[in-house]
Amino acid sequence: MNAVHVLNGPNLNLLGRREPGIYGTTTLADIETMLAGAARAAGVTLAFRQSNHEGELVSWIHEAGLSGAGVLINAGAYTHTSIALRDAIAGSGAAAVEVHLSNVYARESFRHTSLIAPVCIGVICGLGATGYRLGFDALVAHLGRGTPTK
Repeated sequence: MNAVHVLNGPNLNLLGRREPGIYGTTTLADIETMLAGAARAAGVTLAFRQSNHEGELVSWIHEAGLSGAGVLINAGAYTHTSIALRDAIAGSGAAAVEVHLSNVYARESFRHTSLIAPVCIGVICGLGATGYRLGFDALVAHLGRGTPTK
């Protein structure tokens, strides 16, 4: 059985109340509920986590990658700053999809660079909570094919 680990970075615990004009009113719990149903339907195990701490996210990426699970990651601001997350994805061999609720390319220029995108199999941004579902579906399909991560 395949598994997908959904990892959420800093400040995503505030979804639903943090800048709703940018991130919408959907909460992280709403996204988890949506993906739990999708995981049941797809017959995959779902781990859904959030942390404001980079090292914890690194450990979870290691856990997922070393076990052969896929990683759907919204690293938040760490997307643009964390070599550690990039190295964790690459080093653990995790099949990862980067996801963002907002269109990072329509925002501040510092958000236009992702340090993790080059080691991910895909990036989805700007589609709100739907992006999580699209990323989940892409990972399930990728894992089902046994496609190499790179």
